[in-house]
Amino acid sequence: MAEEKEEYQIEGLSCSSCGLKIEKEAQKIEGLKNVELNFATSTINVLGDSHKVSNLEKELQKISNRIETGVKITKKSNDGNSKALKVISLKEYLWIKKDLIIGAIIFFFALGISYTNYFSANFWDNLILVFYLSAYLLIGWPVLKAAFRNIGRGQIFDENFLMTIATFGAFAINEYPEAVAVMLFYMIGELFQERAVNDSRRSIKDLMDIKAEYANLIKDDAIVQVKPEEIKVGEEIVVKAGEKIPLDGKVISGNSAVETSALTGESLPREVESGDDVLSGMVNLNQLLTIKVSKEYNQSTVKKILDLVENASSKKAKTEKFITKFARYYTPFVVGIAFLVAVLPPLLTGAAFNTWFYRALIFLVVSCPCALVVSIPLGFFGGIGLASKNGILVKGGNYLEALNSVDKIVFDKTGTLTKGSFEVTEVKSFSNYSENELLKLAAEIEQFSNHPIAQSIIEAADGYQNHSSDSVYKEISGAGIKAQLNGKTYLAGNKRLMENNGIKLEFDEANATVVYLAEAGNYLGYILISDQIKADSFEAIKKLKAMNIKNITMLTGDNNASAKEVASNLGIDHYYAELLPDQKIEKIESLLEKDKKLAFVGDGINDAPVLARSDLGIAMGGLGSDAAIEAADIVLMTDEPSKIAAALEIAKKTKRLVWQNIVMALSIKAVVMILSVFGLASMWAAVFADVGVALMALFNVMRILKS
Repeated sequence: MAEEKEEYQIEGLSCSSCGLKIEKEAQKIEGLKNVELNFATSTINVLGDSHKVSNLEKELQKISNRIETGVKITKKSNDGNSKALKVISLKEYLWIKKDLIIGAIIFFFALGISYTNYFSANFWDNLILVFYLSAYLLIGWPVLKAAFRNIGRGQIFDENFLMTIATFGAFAINEYPEAVAVMLFYMIGELFQERAVNDSRRSIKDLMDIKAEYANLIKDDAIVQVKPEEIKVGEEIVVKAGEKIPLDGKVISGNSAVETSALTGESLPREVESGDDVLSGMVNLNQLLTIKVSKEYNQSTVKKILDLVENASSKKAKTEKFITKFARYYTPFVVGIAFLVAVLPPLLTGAAFNTWFYRALIFLVVSCPCALVVSIPLGFFGGIGLASKNGILVKGGNYLEALNSVDKIVFDKTGTLTKGSFEVTEVKSFSNYSENELLKLAAEIEQFSNHPIAQSIIEAADGYQNHSSDSVYKEISGAGIKAQLNGKTYLAGNKRLMENNGIKLEFDEANATVVYLAEAGNYLGYILISDQIKADSFEAIKKLKAMNIKNITMLTGDNNASAKEVASNLGIDHYYAELLPDQKIEKIESLLEKDKKLAFVGDGINDAPVLARSDLGIAMGGLGSDAAIEAADIVLMTDEPSKIAAALEIAKKTKRLVWQNIVMALSIKAVVMILSVFGLASMWAAVFADVGVALMALFNVMRILKS
């Protein structure tokens, strides 16, 4: 049976550990090959039998209902609108938490009247217990229900279990106010945590708010407002000043400035006029534009970007995987320690059981790992969102984390470090052909090639073409072209092509690209073609060296002299020239090291195999290029190599934030745990060490989203 991938939305999920449980249960569904729950975007991606994956709503909803009430799972719509990032208002929160509010009122009322002696002791004891029990059940019912439900399924060790045991224990030793207070402040903390998670998701949504909600379609001499998904290739749309361009296309009338910052991270707008290509996600700034659509929405640039960013969190970083596994073993471990704290001192020293039992309860409250499980996935997703905002598409948290380990960067030359816009600078004939005739002959040989060098020759010859039906053209990879024209064999290409065919050259050194020509085994002459170094390349190499990337290498199929000049001007450490495509792969393989990461930077089209073979493939100028997006792990939206330094800086910032959360959470919890064992921490300190630390970690995550 054919396999299919489907995406489902989750509304109301703010508990990361619940998300892990939903994912784990869903993986048991027959017919599914893979299930990945993305907590940051509140989506579930499933892969499996085509019939099965498209009819999972009810099964997934049943699983969710067993694990976390109030969560709604629906099949993701095809219009690109993500309900998964819906933000619940404060008013809605308060209505959902009305039981919590009523319970809190009863609790504080009970605390108030506990200081009066109006009632008799017996009556008072019974009344106060009723008040506290009522408040406790109203406030903690969601926790109690989840705890007992999970125990029934054998899923014992989670935060619901910890809070239930801790508060039940407090009731057992007559610490009624503390039992209710712990549950109250835990639930209030959960409320703030939900709010913080939703704020984080809203910030993520703002970063990805590049899709136009409508398109102005020209139909029967009228303008009709429709969804971008309804527009077909070849139809014409109007984009007014201030509107987002909804689909990729070509301007057919009008001229205006367009803002590209949402796609490329560049703040300066660029001018477009009739004949220019524009991309979905750009913003038309000042004049009316009429655009002929070149791609349907599902193939458009904005759709590719949204899919890449939203799916990035499914590829988890090693740190995320470690924390998930750590939480699985950490909770039962601390429960065991708490049991020993409660039992061993009374048994060994005869100390009061109530005293040590109370300390064990504090230990349990502290131990919940929510701060880590919630904040770390959001931290990585925030880094991915920030990178996207800067015109850098990172395909997953694993690649963002891998950037921190890169110590060797290998660049392709043409189109990456140089402009890739070739220009004929010299033509030299050593035959009966005049220089103009030689140029036109080269254009005739090169006319069916899409290579930039071929295009520059055709352009210099004023687009000269003289193709006859009996002509034969054969492109030789990494060498040039062999053609049969009018019964004669012609060669146009590099030094290797000439040597392989026994052609003796009279000129073979230049600091530019050289195309040699030969006819029937005789050398005719050469054409020099120059390619300028990008101004941004100098800045890129300078920044990378300042970031301790000492080993910078360049690979090219160009001649040695041209490669040497580029490497020397840029200050590149090593270069390898005159490489065929397969030799580039071999060279990359020889540069790979076991414990170090190598990143290859190419244009994403001709270098797809090398991008795939590297530890980290970075495609540059890949905006709208299917080959770039498919082959690379990271796609730079512009052709600026300095974006690599920006990507490294974002990766470094994300790593720093994630480890701040890990160290902060574990340190505070460890200190309070130790203090609780020695009787120096109260239940209030325990609540802070649990809920308070989780909130601090989330607020820390939001720093990267706001930067």
